Amino acid sequence: MRDVRRANRASLLTDLFHGGRQSRQQLGDTTALSQASVSNLIGEMIDEGLVEEAGLVGSDGGRPRALLRVAPGFGYVAGADVGETRVTVELYDLAMSRLGFAQYSLGSDGMAPEAAAAKLLEGLDAVIAEAGVSATEVLGFGVGVPGIVDRSGPDAVVHSQTTGWDGAALGEMLRAGTQIPIHVENGAKAVGQAEMWFGAGRGARDAVIVMVGTGVGAAVVMDGRGYQGAANNAGEWGHTTIVYGGDVCRCGARGCLEAYIGAGRITARLAAVTGAEPARDLLVRVLNGDGPLAPEVTEVITQTVGYLGAGIANLINLFSPERIVLGGPAGLALGERFLPDIRDAASQNALRQPYARTRIDLCQLGPDAVAMGAATLPIAQLLAEGGLPPASGPAPLSRAASRRSLSRNRS
Repeated sequence: MRDVRRANRASLLTDLFHGGRQSRQQLGDTTALSQASVSNLIGEMIDEGLVEEAGLVGSDGGRPRALLRVAPGFGYVAGADVGETRVTVELYDLAMSRLGFAQYSLGSDGMAPEAAAAKLLEGLDAVIAEAGVSATEVLGFGVGVPGIVDRSGPDAVVHSQTTGWDGAALGEMLRAGTQIPIHVENGAKAVGQAEMWFGAGRGARDAVIVMVGTGVGAAVVMDGRGYQGAANNAGEWGHTTIVYGGDVCRCGARGCLEAYIGAGRITARLAAVTGAEPARDLLVRVLNGDGPLAPEVTEVITQTVGYLGAGIANLINLFSPERIVLGGPAGLALGERFLPDIRDAASQNALRQPYARTRIDLCQLGPDAVAMGAATLPIAQLLAEGGLPPASGPAPLSRAASRRSLSRNRS
């Protein structure tokens, strides 16, 4: 019975979070639960402070019905983006309003996992202080990282050949510095979840969200669920071979897609033909400059767009998604100006029938959405558990609920 109650609460809470304000009757219709069950469970969640009334809607001849929503202030979630040169940390309420922001350079230590963990914890404290909330109200801290995240043990372990993280126990490092629950995930998958919830993937059941930045990755969604693979390592799209025996990739293999469309490779090629310094924003500056592109620049961009389109065609042929969503700093910079060319390159390399059923769009959450995506990780757990403590043990989110309950009892 406890499992049934948890599942029903999860159904109501998920529908309310993703569907926006709804009445009890609407929730009964969308979840197929009886009105008695809806009323009882919603009553519980209102008492806990998890759900609140938010306005009225008219009814056919009767009293106006109360509209409900997930209470934005029930708790807060933190999200972080671990890049190769910087760490970004953000804090959100449950309406995904950003309340805190902190960013740090990784400095001379580069991508050492210990240095990244220290900056992550520093940033977590900073955004909590900026928002003026208590750490006990933070439901979880999601961290988006490059590479593969192994969660087969008690803590997340990160494997990233391109950054030198070989079994980095990032989860353990972070847990040693905070009582806030930690969620570690590949950055592309974190962005993929956010785009499916709030952005260009919304409404799709089968989609691939691709991120093109310094690294190149993908989040694969099948029948509404993220595909993880046998060891949570699915989606390393950037390390699929596009040219047999081709250019050396940062991972050590030859001919990887990332070796041709990764931001570092694009920047190096543009710097070589323009004589400019190979700065991170060189691609954006070149594309946003006045006048037409120089012929040598056009050649670099044309080749890059061709490789990108061919890589997308491989995803279409493999997964036959209804939607491909292109994001990441380099992906958006190219897509905002050359999306028709990217689509054309994909059509030339994909099978006609699956291509005809696929839409290629741009991410809507911006080029730096990893931290926001990571913040959705603790929200996903909240929704899956129906706001109850996890069956395996006490929930991090119960601290905030318990504190409110104690406050109500004292009053």
